[in-house]
Amino acid sequence: MKQALCDRSHSAQILDILNEAIANSTALWDYQPRTRASMNQWFDAKEARNFPVLGFFDEAERLLAFGTYGTFRAFPAYKYTAEHSLYVERSARRQGLGTKMLEQIILHAQGQGYRTLVGGIATENWISIATHVKCGFEHSGTIRQAGYKFGRWIDLSFYQRLLSGPARPTED
Repeated sequence: MKQALCDRSHSAQILDILNEAIANSTALWDYQPRTRASMNQWFDAKEARNFPVLGFFDEAERLLAFGTYGTFRAFPAYKYTAEHSLYVERSARRQGLGTKMLEQIILHAQGQGYRTLVGGIATENWISIATHVKCGFEHSGTIRQAGYKFGRWIDLSFYQRLLSGPARPTED
């Protein structure tokens, strides 16, 4: 297994992983599969803000897991906080890749001077919650019945991890 940054050439594999999660889980709260065009917009946004898309690949260059982070809220005072996401390809789950990916997200965010990483997780997703706790995240709140999918209401729990942040934060 190797780790590398993902780029637009990995769009189809990322899209497959995302669309499987949309269809079969509450990891993504979309109702419809994402399109190839949406991936171009997604990569545009990542590149514009210098947000990495990290990946783990097998020997055949098949994407096994990917993770990224982005803007938490679009107000200037939140510039040192990022919300992350990570996804593991269905056949590669339960092999520790989620933990490894989260560790890489933490390292990259730390290297870019972020102070706080936030993960929004469906409260029923105990595997993701356990992974986050294992990586030093703490529960910071739950919004009850925040989403509706698969004919039922879903609670959204937030987990956060504090990083060292910038040496000299600014308000510019």
